Amino acid sequence: MMCCAACGIAEDNNNKKLKTCTACKSVRYCSVACQKKHRPQHKKDCKQKAAELRDELLFKQPESSNYGDCPICLLPQPIDPTKSSMMTCCSKVICKGCNYANHLRHREEKLQEKCPFCRHPLPNTATDINRNIMKRIEANDPAAIICMMGFIRCNEGDYQGAFEYWTKAVELVNAADAHYQLARLYDEGKGVEKDTKKKVYHLEQAAIGGHANARHNLGVNEQHNGRLERAIKHWIIAAKLGEDHAVEALKNRFKARSISKDVFAEALRAHQAAVDATKSPQREVAEAAMQKMRAARAARQN
Repeated sequence: MMCCAACGIAEDNNNKKLKTCTACKSVRYCSVACQKKHRPQHKKDCKQKAAELRDELLFKQPESSNYGDCPICLLPQPIDPTKSSMMTCCSKVICKGCNYANHLRHREEKLQEKCPFCRHPLPNTATDINRNIMKRIEANDPAAIICMMGFIRCNEGDYQGAFEYWTKAVELVNAADAHYQLARLYDEGKGVEKDTKKKVYHLEQAAIGGHANARHNLGVNEQHNGRLERAIKHWIIAAKLGEDHAVEALKNRFKARSISKDVFAEALRAHQAAVDATKSPQREVAEAAMQKMRAARAARQN
């Protein structure tokens, strides 16, 4: 039977339901007055329990990165965002392999190029792109708000505008990438005052959502604060998501004998498995074509 931690009244059908302490989730109260009365006794235990619950959530291995799977080939997206593209018509993020295959099909069959997901004609001008983006934003599409307008404002130097868009994305869907970008703004003091506490909060929220770079940065932050055990936990999680810098950090810790050979080996195997899961012949063909195009462009410039 659940009872109020202050006055001891039990919850039953004749009494209003007891409210749980929002911080520690471990005690209940029948009223705000009882909660305030019990606060001096509960404060220390509440803080400790809340920290334990936060760590339990923070150090849970995400099932996948925040980028999810390509909606066409259904393979995990690479954690490198340059290896995928967001379509302005539907806000779907398509891997370069599927994008390139779609491009080849339209070129070979001499068809008008369309989005590989929604089949909407691809925009030909900046005006078309902006029109598509605004339609998605008007629909409160968080992907458009994060990856389009947020970055557009940031690239224009309008950091306050970027902050507002990314904050809205966080409010709508608790988006991991928006949290990561907000952490960067608080770290650099762009559009907002520098705030280490808020930077760490947004990095943690991004990491919980599967953002591998945020997870690695949390490890670096913990190392700087002298909390190596927590840093190693972050790097192991990041490595298992396919993050290369985290593997290097663990390699250094292994050399310094901070982690065992078995722990390092397990992290390496998981890292390789995560990287291999993002590979496909179609993506390799697309990457080779992109490299060839970059080489030809560089040769023309020289």
